Amino acid sequence: MNQERGKALFALWVLFGINAMNFFDRQIPSAVTEPIRKEWALSDTQVGLLGTAFTLIYAAVGVPLGRLADLWNRKYLLAIGLSLWSVLTYASGLCRGYWPLFGARLGVGVGEAACAPASSSLIGDLFRPHERSRAISIFMLGLPVGLALSYIVSGTIAQHYGWRYAFYVAGVPGLALAGLALLIREPRRGSSEIKNIGTARRPGSPYRLVLGIPTMWWIIASGALHNFNMYAVGSFLPAFLSRYHHVSLQTAGFISGIVIGSVGAGGMLLGGWLGDWMMLRRESGRMLVASWALLLSVPMSFLALMQPSGALTQFMLFQAAASMMMYVYYATVYSTVQDIVEPALRGTAMALYFFAMYVLGASLGPIGTGWVSDLMARRAAAAAGVTLLEASPIPEQFKAVGLHQAMYMVPLLGIALALVLFAGSVTVRRDMKKLQDWMRQASAGEQN
Repeated sequence: MNQERGKALFALWVLFGINAMNFFDRQIPSAVTEPIRKEWALSDTQVGLLGTAFTLIYAAVGVPLGRLADLWNRKYLLAIGLSLWSVLTYASGLCRGYWPLFGARLGVGVGEAACAPASSSLIGDLFRPHERSRAISIFMLGLPVGLALSYIVSGTIAQHYGWRYAFYVAGVPGLALAGLALLIREPRRGSSEIKNIGTARRPGSPYRLVLGIPTMWWIIASGALHNFNMYAVGSFLPAFLSRYHHVSLQTAGFISGIVIGSVGAGGMLLGGWLGDWMMLRRESGRMLVASWALLLSVPMSFLALMQPSGALTQFMLFQAAASMMMYVYYATVYSTVQDIVEPALRGTAMALYFFAMYVLGASLGPIGTGWVSDLMARRAAAAAGVTLLEASPIPEQFKAVGLHQAMYMVPLLGIALALVLFAGSVTVRRDMKKLQDWMRQASAGEQN
């Protein structure tokens, strides 16, 4: 038993490392937005399009890869995907124009699409139901840790050596992790359930079965709203700090790493502990923890944006509090998917969830924020009496105003997100009971 436990924990920490590199590599363009934008004279809409294209290809490829995670060896899938995105991250630094970088980032998205479905499916089979929030929280700890390191390391490297070297440095660690992924023990599907049902599943289309669960629709809607916000903040926070608060690229990276990454890690672990604690007391506990946390993030985000230019300490305190509450989402909602979907369909369920939340949320966050930023900047210029032609570059002082105003979309959508999560907490109990009833019947059928 102790040996099996040790293998599960080894796998979990390798998956954490893979997820950390997933978000490290993903966030480099945001960390070095300003030097890329100025070198190639890009608009905020073009900057946002880089993130949007990445998430769209990630979502599209993720669906077949999620199905593959339910049918094939998951550690091999992880190793191949990780190797691909690491090589293309390095290649991103070799690009000499916007469109080659655009193409390289699409390739990174293809590789990274293997990570979440395969990893989530593995965790569901390695850890028992009452441990999953904590296990998911450690895996998803890679998100804030990866973001923090990306902002800090990439911003520092770009400040001293140029933005291309930020991509070069990031390409190497992923290849080492791909080797470690091959050492993970591939568990039997359903092996962590109270009644081992193996690869059994309900008859019918796997996609219809997953989408026939009412709580999945609330989770999908929540994912779209949450990831719009997270990708809006993640894509533009360093640029916002540079323009509005007038800090250097390196300082913007450090502040972003602290308020999004380091403090967010505390929220992830808090969400995992609270989610499991509440789950033992109420079947809807995980969704309730998520809904209250996201509701608390709204006033904190408003207060952060309301700070005047230069008030960095106050901004950091309020934004850190908002980020901590926003990260509670991942440990609680991701583990809820495991509670309502049978083991043989969990990779498919996560792929469908990721497809919807990226297409409807994350893909719109960067380009939507960039478009609103450009729009509000032009309006600010017009209000100041500056006439701009359609193709004219926007003066830097107005770009700061435009991005500041665009960022207010985040707390506004946070209100809708909290309401959606509350709605999901109402349906989840019934869906959990349906799954448990089916699993008991399936287990009895196998024994007979």
